Amino acid sequence: MARSGIQYSDVQHAIDTLLTRGDTPSVQRIREVLGTGSFTTISEHFRLWRTEREQNRDVPPPKGVPEVVVNVASELWREAQDVANQALVHYREDANRQVESAQQAAAEALQQAANAEQRESALAAHFRQTEERLETLNRELAESQANERHWQQQAENLRQEAAQHHHQLDQTQQALKEAQTHYSEKLEEQQKSWEQRLAQEEQRNEASEGKLMALLDTLRQERAQEERALQKRLQQWEQRADALSHELKQKNDALQGYQQECSLLKQRITELERQNGELHTHRSTLEESLEKAHKALETQQQQTRDSEHWQEQLWQRMASLQAQLADLPSTLASSSDDTPETKKPSR
Repeated sequence: MARSGIQYSDVQHAIDTLLTRGDTPSVQRIREVLGTGSFTTISEHFRLWRTEREQNRDVPPPKGVPEVVVNVASELWREAQDVANQALVHYREDANRQVESAQQAAAEALQQAANAEQRESALAAHFRQTEERLETLNRELAESQANERHWQQQAENLRQEAAQHHHQLDQTQQALKEAQTHYSEKLEEQQKSWEQRLAQEEQRNEASEGKLMALLDTLRQERAQEERALQKRLQQWEQRADALSHELKQKNDALQGYQQECSLLKQRITELERQNGELHTHRSTLEESLEKAHKALETQQQQTRDSEHWQEQLWQRMASLQAQLADLPSTLASSSDDTPETKKPSR
């Protein structure tokens, strides 16, 4: 339906102006004369003007024109109109099909572009989620690495402490051996001394034998107590060394667990990086498809413009033919003036 802005009278006045200037009417030229209006509205008014012109082609010619000229001109005009209408209908159908095909392709391209934009939005959202997850995993990996370094430092400290305890245990065992040797030597010396004194005392007085035996028992008891104390200290050092070894084993097991967890995190990060690369590749493919759709749309638009240009050329040829038909009566009249024999039969 035509818009209310441009009326039929405006289009008709613009066509008259073009014909007065000797220009062939077309939608583009009518719009240039009007200075405004849509191509659809002007095209509908222009089509109505052509229809009315075809309906008025049976109007009687002006008086004074020879009947032969009128008949010949009418026949030529009908033949030209038939040929022009057939060609115009054929080219108009072809142009309409091309326009419909171009519009359908443009709609499909726009739909594909919209689908591509939706997929790109979804992929961008998924990509952002993946990046956020990757950042979270990176932070967790950093924390795990920090914990790993902390536990490694603690394990190293425990190793050093264990080495120090082993060294202290060795020193204690060496001191115990030295003390045992010293006490044994001292005990032997004391035993020898007491034996010498006992022998002397036996020589002096057999009555002091009981006293010497009691003293000897006391020395033996003291030696046994010292040996038990040393044995107890040795057992305590060995128990402490076992506890440190057990604790060191637990720390090593925990360290291995953290190392396995770090290895799993690294594998997960590698998988996410691979998925990120696939998303980038898919996004590049969608961008290429969108660019091809835009190019196809531009090609269809160019074909539509070429069709409109061809239609304008066709109307120019029709106008030229109409001008020749309009000049035909004057040409025939001049020919009849030059040959009187041709004029008599017309009476």
